[in-house]
Amino acid sequence: MNTRFALTTALVAALGLACPSLGAEELVANFSGNGSGNTAEFEAHAPWIMEWVVGGEAGQYEVIEIGMVDATTGAYQGVAVRSKTAGSGVRLFDTSGRFYFRVASSLMNWHIKVAELTADEASEYKPVE
Repeated sequence: MNTRFALTTALVAALGLACPSLGAEELVANFSGNGSGNTAEFEAHAPWIMEWVVGGEAGQYEVIEIGMVDATTGAYQGVAVRSKTAGSGVRLFDTSGRFYFRVASSLMNWHIKVAELTADEASEYKPVE
């Protein structure tokens, strides 16, 4: 098993543990990849979260930017994630619609999970500062 595959497998497994307090969430989409490209379109109703995990091989130049695009209009909605290191996080969105993510990645494996929340779950969401 190569190192990159093992790291990706570990990161995907960790994603399931990234947000344990949000147990009633409704899964909308899961995306994984290595390199640049667009995800498939998905429809999400607010409030919803994007959980992300990115990683790569240590010592290599790593960079990733994940932008969000309105799939109906093609309008770029902005950067959802920008990182130069392996890591993970959760981002809350309060806009409903059809979207896709535009991933620009250099030597990074990535996994994105989209899930809808209840209003109560969203009110308990606390961004890391």
